Amino acid sequence: MAVLGTAAVEALIPVAALIGIAFAVLQWYVVARVPVPSHAGDGGAAGGKGGERGSEDDEEDSVDYRGVEARCAEIQRAISIGATSFLLTEYKYLAVFTAAFAGVIFLFLGSVRRFSARPEPCAYDPARECRPAVANAAFSAVAFLLGALTSVLSGYLGMRVATFANARTALEARRGVGHAFAVAFRSGAAMGFLLASSALLVLYATVNLFGLYYGDDWRGLYESITGYGLGGSSVALFSRVGGGIYTKAADVGADLVGKVERNIPEDDPRNPAVIADNVGDNVGDIAGMGSDLFGSYAESSCAALFVASISSFGTEHNFAAMMYPLLISAVGIVVCAVTTLIATDVAQVKGIDEVGPALKRQILISTVLMTGGIAVVTILALPARFTLFDFGNKKLVKNWHLFICVSAGLWAGLVIGYVTEYFTSNAYSPVQAVARSCRTGAATNVIFGLAVGYKSVIVPILAIAAAIYAGFRLAAMYGIALAALGMLSTIATGLAIDAYGPISDNAGGIAEMAGMPRQVRERTDALDAAGNTTAAIGKGFAIGSAALVSLALFGAYVSRAGITTVDVLSPRVFVGLLVGGMLPYWFSAMTMRSVGSAALRMVEEVRRQFDTIPGLAEGRVAPDYATCVRISTDASLKKMMAPGALVMLSPLVTGTLFGVETLAGLLAGALVSGVQVAISASNSGGAWDNAKKYIEAGASEEARSLGPKGSEAHKAAVIGDTIGDPLKDTSGPSLNILIKLMAVESLVFAPFFAAHGGLIFNHL
Repeated sequence: MAVLGTAAVEALIPVAALIGIAFAVLQWYVVARVPVPSHAGDGGAAGGKGGERGSEDDEEDSVDYRGVEARCAEIQRAISIGATSFLLTEYKYLAVFTAAFAGVIFLFLGSVRRFSARPEPCAYDPARECRPAVANAAFSAVAFLLGALTSVLSGYLGMRVATFANARTALEARRGVGHAFAVAFRSGAAMGFLLASSALLVLYATVNLFGLYYGDDWRGLYESITGYGLGGSSVALFSRVGGGIYTKAADVGADLVGKVERNIPEDDPRNPAVIADNVGDNVGDIAGMGSDLFGSYAESSCAALFVASISSFGTEHNFAAMMYPLLISAVGIVVCAVTTLIATDVAQVKGIDEVGPALKRQILISTVLMTGGIAVVTILALPARFTLFDFGNKKLVKNWHLFICVSAGLWAGLVIGYVTEYFTSNAYSPVQAVARSCRTGAATNVIFGLAVGYKSVIVPILAIAAAIYAGFRLAAMYGIALAALGMLSTIATGLAIDAYGPISDNAGGIAEMAGMPRQVRERTDALDAAGNTTAAIGKGFAIGSAALVSLALFGAYVSRAGITTVDVLSPRVFVGLLVGGMLPYWFSAMTMRSVGSAALRMVEEVRRQFDTIPGLAEGRVAPDYATCVRISTDASLKKMMAPGALVMLSPLVTGTLFGVETLAGLLAGALVSGVQVAISASNSGGAWDNAKKYIEAGASEEARSLGPKGSEAHKAAVIGDTIGDPLKDTSGPSLNILIKLMAVESLVFAPFFAAHGGLIFNHL
């Protein structure tokens, strides 16, 4: 028997979530103590010198610190207004979509039993009556709306935290790199803990509220809960694609004209696209990533809960064991809080060379501590032996088997993180080789970067494969769902180090635009360089967890659709397999073309302003930032529709017209193809980005020989970086949502496809 009773579990999960929220508020409070002028005119852009900063004694005595602070506040306000305006506009479109799609869910699932309101025999015990199909349809639609709303809040709150912290990070950089690091990392932690805690709390509350109606019909309860994951990933898809198009259109336009053609520094205030570029960091890398990882968490939890509901946990109504996935997440919040304190209060960063190692330690420490936490939860919450569903058979499982499953996913995430860092950090040979290739021009740079991306796929795929085999061998599909949850169990720390990157990037931009001394910009550049690598690590986690989540959802779909076996030699399955393997390429083509067409308009606008506004190149007049912001906004809102429609409609069309077996093939093909394309695209882009920064930093003799900024090698590196931008920030990260979203959508609509699908193949 398990040690934890129902009452203890009911208390532990919400208490852990509330601890996480309180910890997030504490981090925000510490960051808020860094003062930023509330009005742009506080210091006056041309006022006298402000108070001296001890760390800047050897800098230019003529720096007007009061004016710098005022400009920082003004730039921060412009970025915040732009990001808020874009997200609110995007969410208006999404509100219409989510309301309409919730209606589709109700209509499709309700029609399975012709909207019957009569109770039905329970699947696991025909002698008992369970809730009617129309109730499942209604509750699935409500869960979908709750998931969508939580995803929106995750993205929006993350953006607000990031835009609150960017100027404060830049201002703290005057005191030293350690102070700036603490502000950026605490801000990322505030976002990470808010998201992880709110996601857990809302899901737990949803389970309990729905349980008031379902009673002991646990299978019906957790079938309806799957809509929560669908809602989260639906919003994440549009947030990722729309935000990615926004940020990369501005980034490419700013770099090509500013760096290559005009030979001006990155984030130079003379560049008309610079505000749009900094806004894009927040709507794409912050809000998009927040919604993305929330979707992964929601889907992995829903998959685990559904599979558990058809095991002995569900049939015997063992509440503590059923809540095992949520207990893992609850312990993860506490572990991540301890890990964060180590970075901010115990082993504080003192110098530039300590930034990267401090971030790496966060991943390792959280993984080690979480392994112990998993062992404790496994012993306390699970019975010694139990049975699990295994495609129609009953599999006898021991509790330590589940410990291995969760730990396998957790440590696979660590491997993926470290391998991603190796292939995308300029401290290691792969990126340095890409930088050296710039000597002979952009073409060789592109070739080397592509090779790095392709090679970086090998070890992560092997790590994912090992986690999948261990999970399935020990605990069938439930084991794979737990492996996915294990990889995401330290999501608060993962989001903290991921959000740290865009915050530091924004801080560097603000420092440049505000005219801060050279030493300050060097510190923010060091934070930004480490942030690029952590962003790549975050994408690696997201993609790896997406693979495990998708496979777990695939198993749940096969169960709910009543498929006994998926035979790849069957023509129906093989056709779906081929088409599914093609979908990531079709999707990538659409997103890449969207970024390209938006960037084309941005380049033309930036060129027009430099050519037609007298005094702009000399810095005597300000550019028209608003026009560039409007170009990115309009392009992203229009261009996100087609890729989103492709993902949302593919399972519906395939299941309705060709049946559940073909849809199973489609999901498998998209999973196998999409994961590898996503990893290679993200890591190629990261390698190109850091190869450029390697040359710009000039930290080694080799790097100095390739520079300085404006050299032919540097221009080749900038071209490679602009090619990689849509790969690493739009197409690559969006692909992991594609494979997750198609799988969870298929799971939600599985009863309809099983009852009415195959309109074409059933007659051929």
